[in-house]
Amino acid sequence: MDRFAGVGVLLTGAGSGIGRATALRLVEEGAAVFGVDLSPSGLAKTAAAAKGPGRVVTHVADVSDESAVVEAVAAAARRLGGIDVLINVAGLHRTTPIDTLTVADMQRLFSVNAVGTALFCREALRHLPDERGVIVNVASSAATHGNPYMSAYSASKGAVLAFSLCLASEVAHRGIRVVPVSPGTVATPLTAGGDILPAALDTGYYQRIRSLFGAADPEQIAGVIAFAASGDGGYLTGAEIRADGGSHT
Repeated sequence: MDRFAGVGVLLTGAGSGIGRATALRLVEEGAAVFGVDLSPSGLAKTAAAAKGPGRVVTHVADVSDESAVVEAVAAAARRLGGIDVLINVAGLHRTTPIDTLTVADMQRLFSVNAVGTALFCREALRHLPDERGVIVNVASSAATHGNPYMSAYSASKGAVLAFSLCLASEVAHRGIRVVPVSPGTVATPLTAGGDILPAALDTGYYQRIRSLFGAADPEQIAGVIAFAASGDGGYLTGAEIRADGGSHT
């Protein structure tokens, strides 16, 4: 498939998980990917794994740092010769029981998940072409499904979802599409951290709402993102794609 031949893609969170899988999928389909992540080693592994007609250029940046975002987007536009597609995957996941929730927890989750996404959209929209530019923002099924111990995380992803729907309306006059993709449980380093579900917490709830198909592989979500960003998803904008394996059923 060559759906992304000649397409320049700015991708955050490219150093692991869904972001890495998406970078590799897009390179296979011919894209030039400018991958941003906080982890230099993660980016190096993504670049080393990339095979196909496309290519990966890497850039280290903290998505919650406004000046770093401005610099990253400008660098992407220079290296790619413009930006056709923005895909925001970078995110932070934490378990925050309400009795131990802190202001710092809330601020960090929102600064990475919501503010980082918004900043990249603001800057990339200066470069995205009218009539064919695309933004895909990764939200979460947690944005619309109540999960205990994840109120802060869910709120930050709910902000990503609401932001994306509003932005789709705001840029529709330019013919630019904005599509939020909401994965359910995905087997990634982000969800494998020990603080996601501490042993002291009751995890029975999660067993009851588990996806009909179990946890997704990052590659499965990457396929959904690639569809949304490609011409095959050309009539999609302002509509959430919920790739949760039926956990809302």
